[in-house]
Amino acid sequence: MRFFFVLMSIYVLHPSLKAQNRIQVAGTIFDAATKEPLKEAKVSIEGLKIVAYTELNGNFQVERPTQGEYILQVSQNDFNTKRIPISGGATLLNLGIIYLERDITLEQTNNLVTLTDAQLLDDEVSSNSLALLQATRDVFLNRAAFDFGQTFFRVRGYDSQNSTVSINGIPMNKFHDGRPQWNNWGGLNDVTRNQQFTNGLEASDFTFGGIMGNTNIDTRPSGLRSGTRLSASVSNRTYAGRLMATYNSGLQKNRLAYAVSGSRRWAEHGYIDGTLYDAFSLFGAIEYKLNKNHGINLTGLIASNRRGRSSAISEEVVEMVGKRYNPYWGEQDGKVRNARERTIEEPFITFNHYYKTDRFRLNTGIAYQFGNFYKSRLGYYNAPNPDPTYYRYLPSFYINSPIGANFMSAVSSSEGFRDDPQLKWANIYRANSGVEAAYVLSDDRTDDRQITLNTIGNFYVNHNFQIDFGLTFRSLRSDNFSKIEDLFGADYHSDVDPFSDTLNDLKGPINKKEGEMFNYYYRLETSATTGFVQLRYDRSNFNVFVSGALAETEYGRNGKFQNERFLKTSYGKSEKLRFLDYGVKSGFTYMLTGRHWLKGHGAILTRPPVLQNVFINPRENNLVVPEIESERITSFDFNYFLRLPKLTGRFTGYYTRFQRMTDVNFFFVDSGVGSDFVQEVLTDLDKLHKGLEIGLEYQLSSMVKLNVVAGVGKYLYASDPHVIINFDTVDAEEDLINLEGNIDLGPAKIKDYKLGQGPQQAYALGIEYRDPKYWWVAMTTNYLTDNYANISTIKRTESFLIDPETGTFFPDATDEYVNQLLKQQPLESFYLLNLVGGKSWLRKGKYMSIFLSINNLFDETFRTGGYEQSRTGNFGQLRHDNLSGKPSFAPKYWYGYGRTFFVNVAYSF
Repeated sequence: MRFFFVLMSIYVLHPSLKAQNRIQVAGTIFDAATKEPLKEAKVSIEGLKIVAYTELNGNFQVERPTQGEYILQVSQNDFNTKRIPISGGATLLNLGIIYLERDITLEQTNNLVTLTDAQLLDDEVSSNSLALLQATRDVFLNRAAFDFGQTFFRVRGYDSQNSTVSINGIPMNKFHDGRPQWNNWGGLNDVTRNQQFTNGLEASDFTFGGIMGNTNIDTRPSGLRSGTRLSASVSNRTYAGRLMATYNSGLQKNRLAYAVSGSRRWAEHGYIDGTLYDAFSLFGAIEYKLNKNHGINLTGLIASNRRGRSSAISEEVVEMVGKRYNPYWGEQDGKVRNARERTIEEPFITFNHYYKTDRFRLNTGIAYQFGNFYKSRLGYYNAPNPDPTYYRYLPSFYINSPIGANFMSAVSSSEGFRDDPQLKWANIYRANSGVEAAYVLSDDRTDDRQITLNTIGNFYVNHNFQIDFGLTFRSLRSDNFSKIEDLFGADYHSDVDPFSDTLNDLKGPINKKEGEMFNYYYRLETSATTGFVQLRYDRSNFNVFVSGALAETEYGRNGKFQNERFLKTSYGKSEKLRFLDYGVKSGFTYMLTGRHWLKGHGAILTRPPVLQNVFINPRENNLVVPEIESERITSFDFNYFLRLPKLTGRFTGYYTRFQRMTDVNFFFVDSGVGSDFVQEVLTDLDKLHKGLEIGLEYQLSSMVKLNVVAGVGKYLYASDPHVIINFDTVDAEEDLINLEGNIDLGPAKIKDYKLGQGPQQAYALGIEYRDPKYWWVAMTTNYLTDNYANISTIKRTESFLIDPETGTFFPDATDEYVNQLLKQQPLESFYLLNLVGGKSWLRKGKYMSIFLSINNLFDETFRTGGYEQSRTGNFGQLRHDNLSGKPSFAPKYWYGYGRTFFVNVAYSF
């Protein structure tokens, strides 16, 4: 045994012994257009952790195993990756000069951002961070981003909180919802291209990560392309025009490098009516190489983004005014004004120190982010609802009237709505002609201050063994309040809840004026400490890793207004909530041959509920979701990779189960236990995601490439969660009795209902032609199906069957009738045809390119998602509402874009 241990120690500690079973592959990398050498181009053996980088003269040398056939991959930012089959057992294989061509499809990433922006217009829809997938060459992920992205498709059905995004190693996912906020660096495409991406549960150099994958954006100027770049874009999607300018000095002789970038994007209307777009972005970074081992980098950026929001709409509304209709805007003095705008302006500053030797890398950083996130809304007080789509203003209200259908009024309502369907600002000003405001335009504001400290290390023990580690501390102070922006000519607003006639701010003045806080004001204080350690072991045909993480998170609320409805729980500090979480994941790669290999990964982890699902109603009180606990995630995937000279691909099977989830929702309901604005609290909620991913790419010739992609998933509710509802209008004298007026509704029977997570099946067939004269064109046909709207949970509880007038069950609520009313209907399947193309020129060192894309060429109409309304919360209400076939509270849907275009022209020198 002792002899065996000595032999193993010698093998691990002396990688030179292993080199005897390897041969050297050498060559030189040149720019095909300029015929100049490319420095720091990456050279790797596909499937193996064998990597080298070219020197200043473009030379490289890399080891490979003596046995088998392999694919050598050569890549560089802004250039097409080249794949070269290698075989043979010579001691030295010299490939000579290898030319890389510029990636003339580069502007496609700008096109992608306009698609992803569309997903961020509505708070009810979660962005899947698809724009971040530009960092990978995986054919499935590229189709998911560039083609499926416009349909609200989510990779594996995951919410984007399951991906980890960092800038220079600093995590950017928000405490509030767990998601990365793309808008924080939107419009800075030129300086966020240098990304390191790991898919799914793969090992990452930077973080333990999420189950969806990890992306680190490296903003050091030395890693970006030097020179000046100017670009201009036009589109009919989220913005109409964009201008961008970037300059990067490159690393100079004095060991200094710096980069600056700026962009401006705008639109009076996006594709959806009334969705204005007003954004600018600025970036600056300076890097100094202290010596060959040490470097420092200071990066600052600000991306200000103001947008007009849009709303999901019912089929009744679409039939009258079309899918591009948006009820949030109207004309004021001949100009478009949207009552629901969203503005994000959160500057970010980070300072990093980098230490690097042949065997050790260390990145230590400190970052500070601050700024505002606010959404405007139009409130009404003892006045008619100003929303043009309010149910009492639509034809269905008269058809479904409890006193009998009134078809004449329905026709009159339809005609009036078609003639003038927009918000009427003039009526609002007239109603506010008195002293006290009947209508108030306010901002729901979040002012954040967050500091982050972190360090990330990578230690290469020897040729086979690597240790990664990291430690991060984040502290957030978040002030949340409502601020009066416009009283429309009135003198003040009376800060009284109109439903209960109680004061929202007992310690402040009743009458509030423009620019003052009202309604609610509270502070959230959050901190988190996370650490991970990862061990990796690599052999020529096998590698394995195991990673572990620990995290401690603390949440607290501090009420700044004392609310008369919640005298004892609205003001002051809440209890501190602490969550201790862990994560373990592991994976392996096994090379069947140099061109076929298997990968498998598995993970078990817990994570705290996101901040928005911890406090039941943080605007008004300190109450916490009862018996709240960390979520548990179990995830596995198994992959087969194919890397032939002309055919590459991936086949993946995956399974993920989310357990002990919590969800808090807000809505008005007429249920069997009362009618009111409520907070619905779901606990013990499980979700199941499983499916297959297939991506194949075939090089038909040197100029023509085919690709086939399929994603087949099954995303279900996997439990019957517990439901509690809390009423807003609790009498002040009943404060703290029965947990502020909550009602336990028991389980909701939703197990095996489909999740409203976008299309669960997606297929694509694409062809690309790339001409030697630097122009290209590609076409992709896509088919998407198995998509569902989100269900109303409260309708699946026992309270749905109770008649509020008698307190007993509806006698005619048979299982067959109830199942018919609550049957989940799929959205329509649809085909999309997308075209993209471009051309580039190089003249005397000046580079110019043009890119054009047309999405949904045949102007297909399709719904991307939606939700059931919860207002009809009992059987009697829902049955009556559906008798006519024109329900007043039908599901509301988001509609996909029709035919859209994007054009970009860029000039570099």
